[in-house]
Amino acid sequence: MSEQTQTVQPNVIETIDSELLAQLRKVPILSSLKDDELHCLQGVKRTHVEKGQIIARQGEVSHAFCILLRGEFRVFQTTPEGDQSTMAKLETGDAFGEMALLTSIPNAGSLEALVPSDLLELDEEQFWELMTSCPQVRKAILGNMAFRLQKLQSITLRQENLASLGTLAAGLMHELNNPGSAARRAASQLRENLMRMHELSLKFTERELSAEQKRCMFGLQKQALTAKQPLMMNSLDQSDAEEALAEWMESANIENAWKMAPTLVSIGMTPAELERIRNDFNGPMLPEALGWLEALVSSTQLVGTIEESIGRVTDLVHAVKSYVYEGRGQKQTIDINGSIHATLVVLGHKLREKEIVLEKNFATDLPALHSECTGLNQIWTNLLDNAIDAVPQHGRISVHTWAESSKADPKNPHTDLCISVSDNGAGIPLDSQEHIFDPFYTTKPVGVGTGIGLGIVQRIVDQYHGVIRFSSEPGNTEFVVRLPSDNE
Repeated sequence: MSEQTQTVQPNVIETIDSELLAQLRKVPILSSLKDDELHCLQGVKRTHVEKGQIIARQGEVSHAFCILLRGEFRVFQTTPEGDQSTMAKLETGDAFGEMALLTSIPNAGSLEALVPSDLLELDEEQFWELMTSCPQVRKAILGNMAFRLQKLQSITLRQENLASLGTLAAGLMHELNNPGSAARRAASQLRENLMRMHELSLKFTERELSAEQKRCMFGLQKQALTAKQPLMMNSLDQSDAEEALAEWMESANIENAWKMAPTLVSIGMTPAELERIRNDFNGPMLPEALGWLEALVSSTQLVGTIEESIGRVTDLVHAVKSYVYEGRGQKQTIDINGSIHATLVVLGHKLREKEIVLEKNFATDLPALHSECTGLNQIWTNLLDNAIDAVPQHGRISVHTWAESSKADPKNPHTDLCISVSDNGAGIPLDSQEHIFDPFYTTKPVGVGTGIGLGIVQRIVDQYHGVIRFSSEPGNTEFVVRLPSDNE
């Protein structure tokens, strides 16, 4: 697509001839005007636009009201990756630009001519003069704007939901891949260990083990199976213990000493204990006995890894189900801490990608929320997602919940559930703070933010009869949501 800029000079209409009058009659918002009333358009500009020309760009604020006399345009959005999607088409008789003049909202998309087209262009002064002098036109323009705004919001919301669904799906696949891969690796290693233990067991059956050797084997087996979790050691102590064990095994001509040492240290094995084992299994049987022990310990730990991985997958599925189905149906009792936790699980991959330090301070005695409203998780998703975008690499995000007795209405005392989400990002610019809850307002680059996230948060909080407040300065931005615990 050619991104030409408009190069044809507009012509100022001095008089409205019969041909132009016939074209104006095809414009819905002007159809109710009489011929003498249409002459109020004298002095406006008539512009010819070639195919492929861009007359308005996404993210900019337009300063003209236009009527398409002839031709066709498309409204399209461009993503940060450069992909384009057509939002709407404008045909002969359509008018546009009133939304920017009335609300100062930046263009949600760019306007490109699909065919050679002719426009009637009114600057801001001419537009307001038309709105003042022609009540019927004013009514038509405002109705047209309301319809377009509603349609635009619907399209943008649908795109936001699709984007959120895509993010959720990608994040879920990412989350599932990690435990899935860990379980697969553990299962493969477990198979190798079982085969090695089988081969060593066959060797033991070929030899006549003494009663002392059998007792030693049973004791080692009990020690291996009792240690369900590896010993908790600090890094320096663990390194010293592994080095001492590996050096002892090397001196005893044990192969793969440095590979076996970490596993044996994890159950508390020391050089002194290895020396006692050598007293019972001297000669070529010592490497076999230690190899069997290492394979048994490793297998037990691998089973734990598989259990943990499967448990993590189960937790993910539970979190997603809680996230998706929360608040549906009749009045429900919702655990706020659980709701936030489910959202953090869903957004976990984004937190790890930026290596964000997450501080959680959940009140253990937080009352449950009773409500028929829906969409609670969208509040946490938008607030946390914005915080993740705002903080730098290795940034910090804090989530805090607590309960307070509400003093807003002394005649109706109740408990408020309070939720704070704060971050150490750059903060919200002072001149933007009064607009952050406005529809389609965003401080993010063009194509990155739609500006409807915090607007949705405000709407959902209102549905819960709650309030949302924020404070922001460089290095500290905090949003606090207060929700009555019982929404009747």
